[in-house]
Amino acid sequence: MAAANAPISMKEVLTFPSIGISPQFITFTNVTMESEKYICVRETAPQNSVVIIDMSMPMQPLRRPISADSALMNPNSRILALKAQLPGTTQDHLQIFNIEMKAKMKSHQMPEQVVFWKWISPKMLGLVTQTSVYHWSIEGDSEPVKMFERTANLVNNQIINYKCDPSDKWLVLIGIAPGAPERPQLVKGNMQLFSVDQQRSQVLEAHAASFAQFNVPGNENPSILISFSTKSFNAGQVTSKLHVIELGAQPGKPSFSKKQADLFFPPDFQDDFPVAMQISHKYSLIYVITKLGLLFVYDLETATAVYRNKISPDPIFLTSEASAVGGFYAINRRGQVLLATVNEATIIPFVSGQLNNLELAVNLARRGNLPGAENLVVQRFQELFAQTKYKEAAELAAESPQGILRTPDTVAKFQSVPVQAGQTPPLLQYFGTLLTKGKLNEFESLELSRLVVNQNKKNLLENWLAEDKLECSEELGDLVKTVDNDLALKIYIKARATPKVVAAFAERREFDKILIYSKQVGYTPDYLFLLQTILRTDPQGAVNFALMMSQMEGGCPVDYNTITDLFLQRNLIREATAFLLDVLKPNLPEHAFLQTKVLEINLVTFPNVADAILANGMFSHYDRPRIAQLCEKAGLYVRALQHYTELPDIKRVIVNTHAIEQQTLVEFFGTLSREWALECMKDLLMVNLRGNLQIIVQVAKEYCEQLGVDACIKIFEQFKSYEGLYFFLGSYLSSSEDPDIHFKYIEAAAKTGQIKEVERMTRESNFYDAEKTKNFLMEAKLPDARPLINVCDRFGFVPDLTHYLYTNNMLRYIEGYVQKVNPGNAPLVVGQLLDDECPEDFIKGLILSVRSLLPVEPLVEECEKRNRLRLLTQFLEHLVSEGSQDVHVHNALGKIIIDSNNNPEHFLTTNPYYDSRVVGKYCEKRDPTLAVVAYRRGQCDDELINVTNKNSLFKLQARYVVERMDGDLWEKVLNPENEYRRQLIDQVVSTALPESKSPEQVSAAVKAFMTADLPHELIELLEKIVLQNSAFSGNFNLQNLLILTAIKADPSRVMDYINRLDNFDGPAVGEVAVEAQLYEEAFAIFKKFNLNVQAVNVLLDNIRSIDRAVEFAFRVEEDAVWSQVAKAQLREGLVSDAIESFIRADDATQFLDVIRASEDADIYTDLVRYLLMVRQKVKEPKVDSELIYAYAKIDRLGEIEEFILMPNVANLQNVGDRLFDEALYEAAKIIFTFISNWAKLAVTLVRLKQFQGAVDAARKANSAKTWKEVCFACVDAEEFRLAQICGLNIIVQVDDLEEVSEYYQNRGCFNELISLMESGLGLERAHMGIFTELGVLYARYRPEKLMEHIKLFSTRLNIPKLIRACDEQQHWKELTYLYIQYDEFDNAATTVMNHSPEAWDHMQFKDIIIKVASVELYYKAVHFYLQEHPDLINDMLNVLALRVDHTRVVDIMRKAGHLRLVKPYMIAVQSNNVSAVNEALNEIYVEEEDYDRLRESIDLHDNFDQIGLAQKIEKHELLEMRRVAAYIYKKAGRWKQSIALSKKDNHYRDAIETASQSGDRELAEELLVYFIEQGKKECFASCLFVCYDLIRADVVLELAWIHNMIDFAFPYMLQFIREYTSKVDELIKDKIEAQKEVKAKEQEEKEVNAQQNMYAQLLPLALPAPPMPGMGGGFTPPPPQSYMGGMGMPPMPPYGMPPMGSY
Repeated sequence: MAAANAPISMKEVLTFPSIGISPQFITFTNVTMESEKYICVRETAPQNSVVIIDMSMPMQPLRRPISADSALMNPNSRILALKAQLPGTTQDHLQIFNIEMKAKMKSHQMPEQVVFWKWISPKMLGLVTQTSVYHWSIEGDSEPVKMFERTANLVNNQIINYKCDPSDKWLVLIGIAPGAPERPQLVKGNMQLFSVDQQRSQVLEAHAASFAQFNVPGNENPSILISFSTKSFNAGQVTSKLHVIELGAQPGKPSFSKKQADLFFPPDFQDDFPVAMQISHKYSLIYVITKLGLLFVYDLETATAVYRNKISPDPIFLTSEASAVGGFYAINRRGQVLLATVNEATIIPFVSGQLNNLELAVNLARRGNLPGAENLVVQRFQELFAQTKYKEAAELAAESPQGILRTPDTVAKFQSVPVQAGQTPPLLQYFGTLLTKGKLNEFESLELSRLVVNQNKKNLLENWLAEDKLECSEELGDLVKTVDNDLALKIYIKARATPKVVAAFAERREFDKILIYSKQVGYTPDYLFLLQTILRTDPQGAVNFALMMSQMEGGCPVDYNTITDLFLQRNLIREATAFLLDVLKPNLPEHAFLQTKVLEINLVTFPNVADAILANGMFSHYDRPRIAQLCEKAGLYVRALQHYTELPDIKRVIVNTHAIEQQTLVEFFGTLSREWALECMKDLLMVNLRGNLQIIVQVAKEYCEQLGVDACIKIFEQFKSYEGLYFFLGSYLSSSEDPDIHFKYIEAAAKTGQIKEVERMTRESNFYDAEKTKNFLMEAKLPDARPLINVCDRFGFVPDLTHYLYTNNMLRYIEGYVQKVNPGNAPLVVGQLLDDECPEDFIKGLILSVRSLLPVEPLVEECEKRNRLRLLTQFLEHLVSEGSQDVHVHNALGKIIIDSNNNPEHFLTTNPYYDSRVVGKYCEKRDPTLAVVAYRRGQCDDELINVTNKNSLFKLQARYVVERMDGDLWEKVLNPENEYRRQLIDQVVSTALPESKSPEQVSAAVKAFMTADLPHELIELLEKIVLQNSAFSGNFNLQNLLILTAIKADPSRVMDYINRLDNFDGPAVGEVAVEAQLYEEAFAIFKKFNLNVQAVNVLLDNIRSIDRAVEFAFRVEEDAVWSQVAKAQLREGLVSDAIESFIRADDATQFLDVIRASEDADIYTDLVRYLLMVRQKVKEPKVDSELIYAYAKIDRLGEIEEFILMPNVANLQNVGDRLFDEALYEAAKIIFTFISNWAKLAVTLVRLKQFQGAVDAARKANSAKTWKEVCFACVDAEEFRLAQICGLNIIVQVDDLEEVSEYYQNRGCFNELISLMESGLGLERAHMGIFTELGVLYARYRPEKLMEHIKLFSTRLNIPKLIRACDEQQHWKELTYLYIQYDEFDNAATTVMNHSPEAWDHMQFKDIIIKVASVELYYKAVHFYLQEHPDLINDMLNVLALRVDHTRVVDIMRKAGHLRLVKPYMIAVQSNNVSAVNEALNEIYVEEEDYDRLRESIDLHDNFDQIGLAQKIEKHELLEMRRVAAYIYKKAGRWKQSIALSKKDNHYRDAIETASQSGDRELAEELLVYFIEQGKKECFASCLFVCYDLIRADVVLELAWIHNMIDFAFPYMLQFIREYTSKVDELIKDKIEAQKEVKAKEQEEKEVNAQQNMYAQLLPLALPAPPMPGMGGGFTPPPPQSYMGGMGMPPMPPYGMPPMGSY
């Protein structure tokens, strides 16, 4: 059956290789398709990834790097579910990701492995484990819920599907298992059906199953059906069945009867079995898909077979429902994604025609609304109607496909049925059936509503409209309007009867809804008329309506000005204002006129409204000068000021300050320019200075920055208004730092008598000019001196103030200033009073009145400068008596005592309060010894040193320095740059230290000498102190210091000091001696203090005498000493001696160094002794490991075995590796055997040539690397049997396969390698690489086995790799086969043609050539067959007929000279009407003189050079050929040439026919003359008959009369007369009828006009005129009829006279 006529259409939607998916991943475990929206492919190479294919854009796959064992896309949304097994466990980790949000939604760890999972709904995952089935919701945090346990029949089954019915009450699990032993190739299917409500399972045999819902007649609830297919082997028979049964039948309701049908498998598909089942809910069809690509289609309701065909050449492993188109998707092993859909145009004709199942065809068409069953449905309807089965007929009409019976004729038929008494009318039965099935169409709705309206059952209409059962129309609305206006409006709206809707809204006065509705439907009503109508009754409603119009998209349909005029015409000023204010909100320039208009009308009528509008500031484009004038007239001076733009106008209005609010006027000034504002201010002051001063001050305050402070001040000064200046500057002062401003304010305040403000400003302001202000206040001579006091006190004019007050006899203010204002400035006041020669009594009294508040230091300074210090004696003594401890008081008092020489030493030593530096400095020139006393008391080091040096008081200086014990002071006086250092040292040694009894003072002095680097002086000093009998002879520190100083300064004395002194720090001094390289002295010190370790270290490290050290060690016999000796011996390479010393010392701490040294010196026997000692002290892996190694080095293998059996902490792995690396294989073997390191043991055994043991160890290790090493070693040793054992464990790893192969091949072991690979084919883990590599080896070394291998394992080969091998080895036949398997048809065809002796096979080549992609290969194949297989070229060309360019093929054959060879091919393709083919065939027919075929070719195929062919054969010797030439001329329109050629050959019939067909009167009449001339009277008569339409009657009569042939022309004349008589009769009849019609029309128009006049008299004037005729009702004239037929002869049979009528 042609694919175009098949009931099921197949379409290739996608191929996986085209989007980069490798064939190895096109498997059931890697590909998932949960719905028609997404396909998910899991890739494991070159990296782990998941490919998501959106079927709406399949060529743009989404590839993400994800590692998982399985991936499922959600059926509806971009949600991905992933499953991965946890390493080392049988548990699976499940995760759900939202790809769009890039977030993880849920995850769960299953305690057991999930063997199959599937989305059973967009919100639920089904999980199948080895024992149970779970459901996991993606919503919330819920975990998987166990649904049921798997039954025993599914044990060891591969689960291939799991489904859930739409109600979630039935679940089905499907698995497959190997077939019965007697027929294992037939896979067995098992099914477990589970009821959620009953919690029970049923076991069935089935390969595929699916759920569906079906509406059983008489049951309003859908029934749940399950359909399943099975193919089983019982008693030697194969049974294939399809079952459809109902689940959970509803009690008391009609149920679905069980259906069963056979599945018919062709003979070639006996072992095939169903793998999937999909149910089309759109068409109620069951699709059963088998593994080998068979499709069975069954009807769900009856289980009737509809169609069977093979839809895929490759096995199908996955399907998914395509619900949108009522089909399914299928994926095969090649990677094709196929879409199967119902061919709606052919399925019904197929069922009714091919299957001859009319009932099924009708049911399918009805359920799926499919075309093709129209006649059947109509016929069935008529049968039911004839049988008076009106209910069944109504149901059939209601469900008729594409509504073919939902017509007025059907309604009329039901109306025509007479109603039986007591029965429901058939028409109502019909409408009732329609209402239960769905929605009525327009005509049905109208008819039903008419019945309901007549019965006054309006509520039924409301219910049906609410349920959307009726199709609304304008006619229906008109009908309903007679009973319910509201319901009619709803119908009009649904029917989009816009004029009727607008009229209805207008009647209801819902004008706002008119606008909304008109906008929705795009209707434009008469808005102006509507607005006028509303204005008459509801002005506010008119405003709202106008505003709604203004907000319409596209702008207001009525001009704003027109709308405004409508309001104003009715004096609706407020309404007009409200409308304009709303529409003018955008403030557009084009609305300037309207803005002016709304302001004008309100300024004239309602000024307050206009003022509010202007205050709102919503307009900016109106006529401002005009509005300004109107505002001034209306008394709105502020608005006038805001709108005037000329200064004279502003001046004229602004003086009306009595009518303008002050704040508003001030704000107006802010809008003026600086010059205009100043002018207006002057005018205001000039008009009324006192009245307007406050306004001007306020303006100046507000806009001083814009106007300029100087300009404002200038105005006030111009009018001499100090009061205004005072108030203005008072507000500006806080923000100004201008000294002149502050001064002017002080000046204005002073002149206006604001003394308190003057005092405040002078006290608080920081910006006035102090000098200028001071001078102004002195000149003003204010009665209150406080402002002047403030200025002078703050800015340092106290002497001037004192002089001003003293000279003006204002002594009271002087006392007040000193006592209350600023006592701290009293010294300046006292100094100025002394300068002004004020009496001392006043000054003393002034000082005593302040007392303690007076600063003493400046007072003393002022008096001291004027030599009047004694003036303060009484004051100072008074302070001291009050207990003052002020240093300045006591300094001053001390200076007075020193000057008076009143026992100054007593004061200097006893007074604790004076400043020693100040008083000492004061004494230096008067008495240096007093200065020393003062400095000593205050520890003034620098001053004391300077004064003693200056006055040679070194003894006092030495005593002070020793007593001071200050390091910095010692450093300063012992500095070499101190020229007095020698004198000081002499006094220290001779006087100061001998006098001292303090150890601290001695220590500080010694330390200072050491710091000053005076060793010789220090030694001399210490010998005197330490060696001589003194209080410090046995001092520990001094003895240490003496020895250390000697070490540094005089080493020759050190040994003597060591022997003489006993109380010193031996260890520390010894270390110092070592550092000073006094090794013998250091050894003596350590030995003296029994520091044996330090002593031996000196011998070893410094004196470098191991012999003395050994001797010393024997003498002291200490372990620590022996350890030091051992270390030294080890450093010197005396390993054996060192080991002996370590053993004597019992020291195990240096075992690492000992091990390293022993290994370097190859001394392992002693090392064993040492390590045995060490093991007794420490448990170190290094020790035990080295002991094993040492045993191995001295070949004591027995001790190794004993040692490792004992408890130890050796790192046996590392030891074994080390022994292996150093070729100590026997010892390594012991170690590896003990620790079960089979991998290393295997390699070790290989080194020992123990290959069998190595293989056994490798088997235990089971490591690829180990297997390879053992295998390669066995190959090298030619132990091929063992090598094969190893190789079989290697080649199962893809990555290691090539390495093994290369190793074998490089050593020429080809047969052994092939044997290895052949053995590997049967392995359970055999992979594609093994099959491919064996194929490559066959290609290289065993070509006779290659083809068999390829055919057997074509699906398990890496074809590209094997293609390269076959190409290299030139196995062309095999290469061709591989190209075919890999769909490389172009390369396959090229290979066959290039290597035809080996590769060509005709049938195979035909299959290849139709699949190639390159068009050029088609023509290359033509050349190939022409050269090598010309006998088969037509067969090959027939295959390519639909693909090749026939013109090019003909050209190829023509150039080759073998055109006749492809004649069958050209005949087959001539139907395409190709010029080259037609001409080639015509040429062959001419050569073969086959005129019948030539004429047939010319008739059927006209695309060729007709004239050329005619010219070629018109002189042909064969008569029939010349007739063909004439025929060609006739077809080409060359009538004369055709007639001439026919006349030449006496073919008069051909000539007559040609003349008739030409339509040329001249040719026909010339032919008549020719026949008369030739005497052919019969031909003359025939020509008249045939050419009747062309020949003129007068010519015929003339020729017949002249040549006496009237008898032959008489039939023609009779027919001619009868024809023209009939035409005249028809014309007369038509004219009479036309006149009657004109009269009838005139009469009708008169009646209509009369009726219109009657209406005009009866109806009121406000109503519109009645409709004109034709607008509704009235008479409709019938359509015009055709008055005349054709103007030519009536139809006649070809080549004969027309029939003659009776007279």
